Formats: sequence, structure tokens, C-alpha cells
Amino acid sequence: MKFSTRAIHAGQDADPATGATIVPIYQTSTYTQEAVGVHKGYDYSRTANPTRAALETQLAALEDARYGCAFSSGMAATAAVLNLLSAGDHVVVTDDLYGGTYRLFARVLARYGIGFTYVDMSDLEALEAAVETNTKMFWIETPTNPLLKLIDIAAVCGLRDARHPEGQRAVVAVDNTFASPYFQSPLALGADLVVHSTTKYIGGHSDVVGGAVLTNDQALHDVVKFHQNAVGGIPSPHDAYLTMRGAKTLALRMREHERNALAIAGFLESHPQVERVYYPGLPSHPQHDLAKRQMSGFGGMLSFTLLGPQRRAIDFANRMRYFSLAESLGGVESLICHPARMTHGSIPREERERRGITDGLLRLSVGIEDLSDLLADLGDALEGSARDYSR
Repeated sequence: MKFSTRAIHAGQDADPATGATIVPIYQTSTYTQEAVGVHKGYDYSRTANPTRAALETQLAALEDARYGCAFSSGMAATAAVLNLLSAGDHVVVTDDLYGGTYRLFARVLARYGIGFTYVDMSDLEALEAAVETNTKMFWIETPTNPLLKLIDIAAVCGLRDARHPEGQRAVVAVDNTFASPYFQSPLALGADLVVHSTTKYIGGHSDVVGGAVLTNDQALHDVVKFHQNAVGGIPSPHDAYLTMRGAKTLALRMREHERNALAIAGFLESHPQVERVYYPGLPSHPQHDLAKRQMSGFGGMLSFTLLGPQRRAIDFANRMRYFSLAESLGGVESLICHPARMTHGSIPREERERRGITDGLLRLSVGIEDLSDLLADLGDALEGSARDYSR
């Protein structure tokens, strides 16, 4: 099956009890057993639920994975992957990453004796220098959040294989949220695990929070599945239903997100009031060629800085009409975000600025509204901002 067909049919057979075409919301916490230990595969909904199982099958199919686990949030999914590690283990991490992930690593998991080294993974020499004898995981975001750097997934997997003998190799985990499974397939490039905040593009409508972990490795899946049940960070049946419904239109939406984002990136790059645009679909992006090799499309996320003082960014964000000032991303509506004060506020200021996340940076999640309206909104805000900051 092709991608769009999998999105609509994988895990979504007609309900055997009623013939319902759409998977029902099995809103139950427990299941009546015929006898002690005799049941239809379900005994308690924290462990398994038919609606969640359908979602997990659907999401695994979208990533060409054999196994999938759904979670109550992207952070719950991330935490489950990090539960593969033990005290004394070491992780090499993309330095430009979501602030919530940094908070989990630096302020929660570091207290349990797990070490983290943050490095620009687009620099393979720096990456190799960061590997230690106890390195057990590489954590990749690509494209990164919010600077849209590209990490060569196949190259990182090659480094892993060269440094670790078979059976002892470190795990390569890729947060594929920005690209979505429609535009990027990390497992096909050698990654061991893929993580999503399904809140974003997969759900696609800003009305449900969730996460997922996908893999082809049964041993890794068994550990993640164990922690899914033991820790209990699972989505409700209704959340699973909403996510599954959203994922059915992922291909259609991603094509529109990319079409709008590519046009907006070009508009901003050519505007005299814009200092720099970060978007892998632009030929000026330093890793544009890698983006063309590794991804089938460039996605709907971009960041940019304006000329002038950094405070201009906040003023600009407040002027928008169709770009809502909000955290998150990947919904049908366009959003504008000030990463330093919003999504990445949990990273200390000095560390943020060292990574390039300045107070002058703005991030756009480009929606699927009419392109002319979005361009007019940006143009009006740029014109008004130029008047105020040219005085």
C-alpha cells in the first residue's frame, strides 16, 4: 500500500461486532473475562485498548515500522525511549532541540545518573569527538527546532556502526516530528527508533495531545511497551480516535503545508527587512542538498530574524492576524512563536544564545490557509514594523 492508503486503512478494518466502518471509541477501563485469564486479548485499558491498538497499527504503517506504541504526549514517548538506558549511560544529543526535551534531559534524567553531551550533529567530526565509551544512544532531531538544521541520519548510523560492534551498538533515536513520516523515513536510513509528538502534524488539528514510538526492532519495542504499561503514560481512547482521524489526511495536509512554507520562505528571504531565513527548502540553506537526499519534501516549519533590534521580533509577532501567537506547531492553522520566551524558555539564556536562539528569532508553523492571505499578513506586519523601527 502507498502512504495515503496506509493512512486510511492500516489498523482500521470494519468493526467485527457491528460492521462500523470507523474504529469505535472503546471507552472502557476494563474487560469482562470468560474465566480467570480467558479474554479476547484485553484485560485493562492501561495495558491495551482496541482504539489505541488501531492507532498504533496505523502509525507504525506510516513509518514502515513493524511495531508502534502510542503515548499521552510527545514527552511521554521521549521518556519511554530514554527508559532504555541505565545510570552511567551516556547520550549524544542534537544541540538545537526542543526546549521540553532539553528540560527532561538536563533537569530530570541527569539526576538519575544519565549523562548528556550536546553537539552540533551536522558537524560529523564534532559528533565523533563527543562519543564516549559508555555512549548508548544518539538523540537526533532533524530538521532541528527551531533553527532547521539537517542531521545526516545515515551518516550518524554509520558512525554508530563503526564505533560499536554488532550486538553492543548504541541506539539511534530520531524525533521525526518536524518532518512527519510523509516527508522523512528515519528507519529506512538506519535509525532504530522514531519518536513523534503526534500533537503536531499527525493529529494536525491542534485539538489533541499525544506521542508515539515506532521501530522494527522487537527487543527495543518490548522494552518500550513494558514502560508504556508500567509507567502508564497512555492516550485515552478518545485521544487515540482523534489522532487516528487526523492522520488520515496527513499526506494532503503536508503537501499544502510545504507549498505555503516554500513560498513564504522565498518571500521573506527576498524582503529587505528580513535578515535571515532558516528553511531547508531554500537553495541558500547550507544543507539544502542533504534535505533533497534525505527528505521527500521540506516541511511546513521555518524560522527567521528581522533587521534591527531584537525587541522588534516581539512587536512583529503581536501584529499578525492569521498567524496566531501560540506554542506548538503542525496544525491546519498558521502559528507564530517567539522561541526564546516560549518553546525554548526552559533552556538557560546563555545556552540558548550560544546555540543561536536569540531574542530576535521568530518561528512559523505555516498552515494550509490561502497563501495570498498569509503573504498579505506577513507583508502588512513587515511594513508596519518597518515604519516603527525606521524612526
